[in-house]
Amino acid sequence: MKYDVCLEMVFTDFPYDVRIAKIAECGFERVEFWFHDGTFNGRDCATGAKDAKTLKKACAAAGVAIHNMVVNSPDGSLGGALVCAGDRSKYLARLDEVMAFAKVCGCRRAITCTGNLQPGISRNQMRRNMEETLGRAAAAAEKNGFTLFLECLNTRTDHFNYYLDSSAEGAAIVRAIGSPNLRLLYDVYHMQIMEGSILANIEENLDVIGHFHSAGVPGRHELWDGELNYQEIVRRIKAGGYKEGFGLEYSPAMADHAKSLRATRKYLSQAE
Repeated sequence: MKYDVCLEMVFTDFPYDVRIAKIAECGFERVEFWFHDGTFNGRDCATGAKDAKTLKKACAAAGVAIHNMVVNSPDGSLGGALVCAGDRSKYLARLDEVMAFAKVCGCRRAITCTGNLQPGISRNQMRRNMEETLGRAAAAAEKNGFTLFLECLNTRTDHFNYYLDSSAEGAAIVRAIGSPNLRLLYDVYHMQIMEGSILANIEENLDVIGHFHSAGVPGRHELWDGELNYQEIVRRIKAGGYKEGFGLEYSPAMADHAKSLRATRKYLSQAE
């Protein structure tokens, strides 16, 4: 399994390039991050725009690859909402900007969010809006040798008005678009909160899943801290033939983030 660490969630007292080096010191060879024009500091992403050349240099020095970044914010306030037809031009322009940035820093994948529910618009219309925009986005991604991951989030704890909170609907949308450059991101943390039956839902949709996110439930802390058995989840994913990424997007409860990451790596290695 190819594990990567979301650099937004760990070592938040340090600049993003230093975080990369610290993650590498914990034994990981891949990272992912959220926005190119902001860095999470434990409170928000309002500051800390990233520089593509600095990212590339930091990764080269640490022997680390960037697995993915994020196109737009979950609510659509940054980069537009897929479910809003009026945001289509904004979203596609943002995607072009992200792909250009990614090319410089050596990244070939990005997560895309649906945006929040739109007042006065039916779910059917929002779904049509999203599929139209995603179809265009997938075509643009294909031209650039890029892959998009459509993410489902929970609407009970973290993203109350988010449109896509069902892995079944997410998989159906990916299948409807039918592009090899659009895959589903299955976030185990979010989907445990929304629907449970993690193993059954993963196995049913593994053919369209291109990436995983993980965190403990409840709390979004270390993977072993909570109601999920991530070792068994990893074993079953591997048994299904999955060979792509598995992202660690958790906020350490342990004060020593390096110790937390090393312990997580050891915990997951026991599933190998």
